[in-house]
Amino acid sequence: MTFRDGTLEFLNVLALGTGVAYAVLAARRNRLCWIAGAVSSVCAAVLSGMNKLPMQAALQVFYVGMSFYGWWSWVRGSSNGELAIGAWPVGWHLGAAVVLVGVSFCIAYWLRSGDAAAWPLLDSLTTTFSLLATWLAARARLENWLYWIVINAIMVFLFFEQRVWGMAILSLLLMGIAASGYIAWRRRYRAQMVTA
Repeated sequence: MTFRDGTLEFLNVLALGTGVAYAVLAARRNRLCWIAGAVSSVCAAVLSGMNKLPMQAALQVFYVGMSFYGWWSWVRGSSNGELAIGAWPVGWHLGAAVVLVGVSFCIAYWLRSGDAAAWPLLDSLTTTFSLLATWLAARARLENWLYWIVINAIMVFLFFEQRVWGMAILSLLLMGIAASGYIAWRRRYRAQMVTA
């Protein structure tokens, strides 16, 4: 299956636009973010598959599934139209971090056996922690934004080092949206604690 250059450009623009829309809508606790995220992930999965990046394509397919789960979870978790925001205990974060760092080291070791990965450990860490951050977002957990801030900061570095300027700028933009999302969600979370 081949696409004309115009179609590839359209998929790139659509993936970028809906990806930013996802982050902005999620920061505003609008469940339409999951539709935007699904569209972005479908486009990214097609583009990744066409560019022989099977792991990225698989990750994007996972994101599509998480979009359905996120929509369902946010609809179920909202009362009076307001999404209830929760938080994870610190111990759960520490446990998840230990497991994900261990998994990341194993993946990085596997990636080092070939020449396909320029930054195997950082690439592995951002991928595994992205999975956790996506799940936390779907569960409406406040800390998802903190993970996205760190993940996107690392992605800015990786894309800058690989001279992929557009993605570096996008990651910088997403890092700012994540910071804004954290502030907005923390305000809502504190308001919930007062009224509880």
